[in-house]
Amino acid sequence: MASGESADALHSPLLTSHSPARASALIVLSACCFGCIIILVELAKRTGATLVTVLAGRYLGGALLLAVAAVAAGSGGLGALRVPRRRAVALLVGGGGGQASLAYLSLSALDYVPAATVSFLFYTYPTWVAVFALLRRSERVDATSAAALALSLTGILLMVGSPWSGPLDPRGVGLALAAAVVFALYIPFLNALQAGIGPAVASAYVTAGAGTIFLISARATGMLQLSLAPAAWLAIAALALFSTAVAFFAFLRGLAVLGPVRTAIISTVEPFWTLLLAVPALGQPLRLATVTGGALIAAAVLLLQVRRARG
Repeated sequence: MASGESADALHSPLLTSHSPARASALIVLSACCFGCIIILVELAKRTGATLVTVLAGRYLGGALLLAVAAVAAGSGGLGALRVPRRRAVALLVGGGGGQASLAYLSLSALDYVPAATVSFLFYTYPTWVAVFALLRRSERVDATSAAALALSLTGILLMVGSPWSGPLDPRGVGLALAAAVVFALYIPFLNALQAGIGPAVASAYVTAGAGTIFLISARATGMLQLSLAPAAWLAIAALALFSTAVAFFAFLRGLAVLGPVRTAIISTVEPFWTLLLAVPALGQPLRLATVTGGALIAAAVLLLQVRRARG
């Protein structure tokens, strides 16, 4: 290859940090990492570990890994973690509190309505993201984005089945919808909080805040466990590494390029990955509806990429 061709390749849009294609790949990666949460939490709980213990270990372990990554990537040692005090408080309290609220709302909804209903209602959040973006006039939602959104929602409906197949307690419906709305507001909030800081540092503060909240909750309720089975510790380590450190870093980095609307649509890969992973991990059958729904979500992601490429 000639030197001129080499230079062109190095500056290819697929290789630059601000490439939409690369950002989309990062969001898909984060969705797959987040999609492992339910499986890993279930495996840990089967050994007798309490939920708050697992979540505290997940977030605190993830915060430590992200802090180490930020320090290693920077040139100022521990100074790489320094941010203005007001921004630090916002990340710890607002970011960490938002994560804890999402976990509480979605998991509490399962006490009142079937999991299919919770999944369908929660994954309406891309619609809420688009609505809020239109109301704030912060991001344009064109016909292509609307079509991709419709494809992803249809795919989710096929995967989870009818959300109205079980008894509907208004409390469960309200909690699941509240989780969707909170997440829709949380995405642009995180995007604003990380501006000028970087995804590793911002993620370290957010996860540290969430981990501290769950640790205090576990201690206050007497549910904190320090003696766990090796399988539980392995699940918590995987949650900390993949479903927290890698997932948050990839999500925030992709979000900074794509914006909330496209990020939310591409993130609907998550439930498809969860159902696929449940086949070998939990012994659940692979249904045709799961594959069909996943294909529709993949079509939505590809539609966004084709639109961007033509643009």
